[in-house]
Amino acid sequence: MLKQLLDKFWKFGIVGVANTAISYATYAILVTLGFHYLLCGVIAFAVSMINAFYWNNKHVFYENRESRSTVGSAFRMVVSYAFSGLFIGTSLLYIFVDIFEVNEYIAPFFGLCVTVPLNFILNRFWVFR
Repeated sequence: MLKQLLDKFWKFGIVGVANTAISYATYAILVTLGFHYLLCGVIAFAVSMINAFYWNNKHVFYENRESRSTVGSAFRMVVSYAFSGLFIGTSLLYIFVDIFEVNEYIAPFFGLCVTVPLNFILNRFWVFR
């Protein structure tokens, strides 16, 4: 069981790295275009949530895909990502940029230390149960 959990975490990590690259590219492009960094964070979050659902559903948490509701899984992912990615991630982004004065291009990476493990736990035990 531990091996299966580690295997899933590894696959989740691969999807997460690709997803983080897409999310960060979206964020950086929008910041460079002059949009407020918090709005950029919200838009990047939405893009990354859609991407993450597709790949996690198809390649990471694919067991019982036929017996579980895709709509139900998508709804649970929206709720879990709204909590972890939008609420916690955006809050951390604000704290790092406005309070600790971390560069707005670097600050998103600090939040990943919290949101990545939290997202794995939520995905594994709630979203794709």
